Amino acid sequence: MGKKVIFLDIDGTLTVAGSNIPPESALQAIHMAQDNGHQVFLCTGRNYDMLKPLLSYGFDGTVASAGGYIRCGGQTIYDCPMSQKQQQLVLNTLEENGIFRTIECLDGTYTDDGFKEFLEEHAGENGNSELLRWRRQIEKELNIRSMREYSGQPVYKVVVMSPGLKRLELAKEKLEREFLFCIQDTDSQGIVNGEVVNRQFDKGKAVARVCEYLHIPVEDSVAFGDSVNDKEMLETAGYSVCMENGSSALKKLADEICPGVEQDGLYHSFLRLGLI
Repeated sequence: MGKKVIFLDIDGTLTVAGSNIPPESALQAIHMAQDNGHQVFLCTGRNYDMLKPLLSYGFDGTVASAGGYIRCGGQTIYDCPMSQKQQQLVLNTLEENGIFRTIECLDGTYTDDGFKEFLEEHAGENGNSELLRWRRQIEKELNIRSMREYSGQPVYKVVVMSPGLKRLELAKEKLEREFLFCIQDTDSQGIVNGEVVNRQFDKGKAVARVCEYLHIPVEDSVAFGDSVNDKEMLETAGYSVCMENGSSALKKLADEICPGVEQDGLYHSFLRLGLI
């Protein structure tokens, strides 16, 4: 097999969602692939600060903030935060519509305190207590801080939690010309989870940008993902793989479905594809 550029989503692909520790089999596969001359990039919705715990594993580059910030071989090759005008428009519109915001900057992540308060008030209803436990854990693992600590740094992406789809639709009407709304899921309590991303970039555009920088044809790229925000990455890459634990919509797009992250899926797929 010729030399490939491999793009790995993190949460649900390289690690269990919210974790910073990949399975040993995945690390073995990555390092063996690198020994064979392939390059391995993280390609994640996480901001650069969130993925720092994984950098010690020796990746060749990183795509952070769903394509808004790209590093390759120690060099920043793409950097596209929101403009000040865009930032104010997005944050104000979401707040006006009662949508809880988690803003992702290059060096930190900040969340509205109101979301946890909302969950605490409704903790006895259906599965909100479970969602509250998940929220507390994810904030601890990924070092997400209170919005009160935010001091105006440029914003790359906004994760949203909306009590109902209607509020999100109202915000979308005002923002969709410049921003893509990526809806991840709606839980049984009607809380909608998604992302607001600048249309100037996405994971697919990031794959193309990295390949162009490396002077490697896009056809020689392989992408691994599991959720809706990996759609463009899988569509752009020369070969696409969806994890078995991934979304049904993404599985329909992928060239291959491999075992889940907890079933050594990356190792088995790397082996089957001849990367190792």
